[in-house]
Amino acid sequence: MSQESVPEHTGPEPAVPAQSGAPKGLLQQMEELMAALNADLSQLDADLQSSAERTPENGNPSPFRS
Repeated sequence: MSQESVPEHTGPEPAVPAQSGAPKGLLQQMEELMAALNADLSQLDADLQSSAERTPENGNPSPFRS
């Protein structure tokens, strides 16, 4: 009885930088993406806060409130 052993692939292979400047470039990209995400989340929070203020308390119940 013979079985082939196939290694499981659990995720992307770790990136090996081709040159010493690559990690700094990736770090810069991650910082920019995090800043953009933070700005989007801040805008979403502001939108949700203003929408909550406009919703009457005795009106239709919000599906997100318990």
